[in-house]
Amino acid sequence: MENKTVEKSPQGKFFTLSEFRQRAGIPLIMAKKLVVLGEVKAVSAIDGTWLIAETEVVKVANLINNPWKKFYLFFRALGPGVITGASDDDPSGIGTYSSVGAQFGLGLLWMAAWILPMMMAIQEACARIGIVTNRGLAGVLQKHYKKKTMMIIVSILILANVINIGADLGAMAKSLQLLVHINFYIAAMAFAALIIMLEVLVGYCTYVKILKWLTVSVVAYVITGIIIKPDWNAILAAAVIPSISFNREYIFAIIAVFGTSITPYLFFWQTSEEVEENKKDKKIFRNLRQKDGRTMENRIAKMRTDVGTGMILANVVFFFIIVTTAQVLFKNGIHNIGSAEQAALALRPLAGDYAYLLFALGIIGTGLLAVPILAGSGAYALSEIMKWHEGLEEKFTRAKGFYLVIIVSILVGLALNFFQINPIAALYYSAFLNGVISLPLLAAIMIVSDDKKIMGAETNPTWVRIFGWLAVAFIAVMVISSLVLYLA
Repeated sequence: MENKTVEKSPQGKFFTLSEFRQRAGIPLIMAKKLVVLGEVKAVSAIDGTWLIAETEVVKVANLINNPWKKFYLFFRALGPGVITGASDDDPSGIGTYSSVGAQFGLGLLWMAAWILPMMMAIQEACARIGIVTNRGLAGVLQKHYKKKTMMIIVSILILANVINIGADLGAMAKSLQLLVHINFYIAAMAFAALIIMLEVLVGYCTYVKILKWLTVSVVAYVITGIIIKPDWNAILAAAVIPSISFNREYIFAIIAVFGTSITPYLFFWQTSEEVEENKKDKKIFRNLRQKDGRTMENRIAKMRTDVGTGMILANVVFFFIIVTTAQVLFKNGIHNIGSAEQAALALRPLAGDYAYLLFALGIIGTGLLAVPILAGSGAYALSEIMKWHEGLEEKFTRAKGFYLVIIVSILVGLALNFFQINPIAALYYSAFLNGVISLPLLAAIMIVSDDKKIMGAETNPTWVRIFGWLAVAFIAVMVISSLVLYLA
């Protein structure tokens, strides 16, 4: 890439943020983050706008000549959205996708493409609620549901999360056993202890960096899908053209995949983390006010890039897990996969050691990313209903209830691996349950995010309304179909 010629700014010595990003040829989100990260020096004018010296524009233009450096800076600029998206592909999600890939082959691959705009719409609606109201989802939804109703929804959410945590910790321990010689229970306890310490003792600003770099682990599944050299003609056809069979097993699998992809815990986590981002930005730039139109516009633009990147990442991984298990396991007559680590083992003799190792390492990385999010989402939701102090930036002594929910959720999930309760067997049903309880939540999220009394001028854009309500309609039809087929 050639060095960019920098024009003189109208001010002669300084550019506004918008002028700076145009002349440097970078997205607004990256321009703002470069200032936040200290890569670019900026001064604040009396009206709160940022002014950036012309020399800084030249420096950045040279900096981004290196495409790897440009990618690195873009990745650093991402926040809660990409973490939320990557956590969607946790070990339990990998187990669900592997199971349907082995059972139905490419029969459910179309969902990766078709539900992507729905995922992006719902997560953007959740993020908007957090940015504008500066409150978590449970607190905002209490305006539309009674406290007792919200307690029931949050209790089901926490129950499903605990089952997922148990499955994830078990899958991580089993995967570690595939790589090194270690006792299963010791491995599971070590992972649980590590996650609790990180979530309780490390502040949000540092912790979110750890979570973000763990998202790299999901790339293992993309690489695995390429290594096996699949039949791309068959894959592209299956990805574009939906093939729906109205039988119990297929409809159940659709709801389970929907509940794994557009899952309630992500709604609560995304909203609450946007509130945490508001707090972080306020600390960095105390002279910028959230009510300022330009600041709100920048936050919405940043959020959209962030959420879009996260959801695309989640569905690319979903796509490649289905491709891998369908092309390797389904084609070779292996139709019953009960867990993510079982999928890794089954791949070894058919796809080679590299695919097997990447699959196993990915389970550990995504587990370290997802377990704290599963525990944290339930803690945020319950704390808002109970009006406890909450937030990963709070000290334990100030937010005891919040952190105790996190600790108990992880410990109970861990305990499932010590008793005759099979969290993997419960996982598929947990994903189905997530799909069912997402229906009332999705409807409420769409209503709230379009309520001008709550959102002011920042209600949903048209595309979010269309795909958000399509998600509600889709899962409603699937749940009704499942009930009809069950009663038939």
